[in-house]
Amino acid sequence: MTLWAATDGLDTDFMVKLVDVYPDGYEQIILDNPIRTRFRRGRDPDDVALMTPGKPEELHIDLWNTAFTFEKGHKIQVTVTSSNATKFEINPNTGEPFGVATNTAPRVATNTIYLDKRHPSAIILPVLKPAP
Repeated sequence: MTLWAATDGLDTDFMVKLVDVYPDGYEQIILDNPIRTRFRRGRDPDDVALMTPGKPEELHIDLWNTAFTFEKGHKIQVTVTSSNATKFEINPNTGEPFGVATNTAPRVATNTIYLDKRHPSAIILPVLKPAP
């Protein structure tokens, strides 16, 4: 997924979920994956970069490969959130290093997702036609 997003802090998480929604409303997660924005350029120490508050950035979230058949009457849902606790560690949204004692209290991040011409967030789902 290419996600154009901004946050009001120095670091936050974005979680993308691909969901199969059944006709009765039941939701089945097909796959999900996060990005911790401080690691958006890589995990090596020289790659770590905090966000500029309020500045939209293009983020790439790898949802890995999958194959899935959406049955007739089902809908495809893409959900973007900022957390998936307890599956993934909670981000305190402060920009402080992880695993280091700090007096900085965790904060709630206000995040913005962009869906316009200049910031085209998109998920690419190849479609295969069934054999005749």
